[in-house]
Amino acid sequence: MRFIIKALNHLEFVQLFEKSDMELGSLGAKRMFVDEKPGYPCRVSLEDAEIGEEVILVSYEFHKANSPYKAVGPIFVRKGLETKVLRYNEIPTMLKHRLLSFRGYNKDGIMKVAKTENGIDSQTIIEQIFDNPLIEYIHIHNASPGCYNCEVRRV
Repeated sequence: MRFIIKALNHLEFVQLFEKSDMELGSLGAKRMFVDEKPGYPCRVSLEDAEIGEEVILVSYEFHKANSPYKAVGPIFVRKGLETKVLRYNEIPTMLKHRLLSFRGYNKDGIMKVAKTENGIDSQTIIEQIFDNPLIEYIHIHNASPGCYNCEVRRV
């Protein structure tokens, strides 16, 4: 089975880094500087930010489905990076050391399956979820804080 993990498009966030802290605050966003690694997973690079690096914490609508599962949540994005493009079946390192929640959705944006695992067997979990032909895509979240990480699509 082939799948691809998709990062968020950096172009959606470039303008945030040009704003003042007060302007960010009016948008419900916050400029931060990384003080621990891991701890600030970037949804554009799909990597943990480096200590001292500038990030923006922003609320993001990651599930735009017209369903009860439509969702918004906090994400970190790093300054000056372009969207990471992964190879087929590649699991980024940032997903290999966190407790993860995998949520499989059908074409109508309804969650049909949810699994949690510790980042070691992510490929197996993704393949098991996609064994169900009704699953169109998977969202991966950090299980403890519940924050969205990325989307997985069949190839």
